[in-house]
Amino acid sequence: MLTLRWGSATDVGRVRTLNEDSLLAVPTLFVVADGMGGHAAGEVASELTVTEFARLAEQAPLRTQDLADTVWRANEHILKAASEHGDQRGMGTTVTGVGVVAGERGEQLAIFNVGDSRVYRFADGQLNQLTVDHSAVQELVDAGQLSPQAARSHPRRNVVTRSLGSNPGPAPDVWVLPPLAGDRFLVCSDGLTGELQDTEIAAVLAAHPDPQDAAHELVRLANAAGGRDNVTTVVLDVLEVVETAAQPVPAGTQAAPTEAIPAQGIPAPAQAMPTAAMPTAVMPMPTVEG
Repeated sequence: MLTLRWGSATDVGRVRTLNEDSLLAVPTLFVVADGMGGHAAGEVASELTVTEFARLAEQAPLRTQDLADTVWRANEHILKAASEHGDQRGMGTTVTGVGVVAGERGEQLAIFNVGDSRVYRFADGQLNQLTVDHSAVQELVDAGQLSPQAARSHPRRNVVTRSLGSNPGPAPDVWVLPPLAGDRFLVCSDGLTGELQDTEIAAVLAAHPDPQDAAHELVRLANAAGGRDNVTTVVLDVLEVVETAAQPVPAGTQAAPTEAIPAQGIPAPAQAMPTAAMPTAVMPMPTVEG
């Protein structure tokens, strides 16, 4: 069983007039969707996605495959809405998050993403990006043609190579890792990472033990740095991990080792212990004044 505590914040920023980000923060799912800027009805696409994940959160236990299936269903809803409403054609969204899923040794954490919204882990004073951006500049970085620092100001930095609202639908990247007491996770849109360096993000996560305070401070600093995009943050703390007796795992299932591993729809045991939570859901959040 996991004991979790979390906080979240979202803001339109200092330039845009509409917040196209959506978030979900409930005991088993922590999700951020960033409606694609410059596209029609990005806020509709992100809301449809978060709504689909909210439906998933009502069932228990969650399986890794459920996350991929929900991405597919959200994509179908977006395509259907776009076909029925001319002003919504071309809308799209990223999605990323952390899900509490059933595993061989009790509850595990599944990290997933489509697009360039991110999940970080902050542990032992170190900040590590767990997701890999699906973006044009990330492909250049991976090919050794661009440095990560240069990617921050590259003219194609906002071009995503995978998003919801596409046909065929995107396959999410999914990793499964064991929860460790003391770990802190950050789920965020690129409105945060486009304004703050990782070192600045780490400093805030280290300085603010309360996750709600940390979430608000990150948004405030992103706005102070320019606020050129909508910015959304969810900060999740793992307070306690109580191991449960090992349960049988269906054939073909691979349990998560100490390090995160890619997972392609890993099936899960039939039951998992309930997750104990601290604060309740935060959606939508009020704007954060800088």
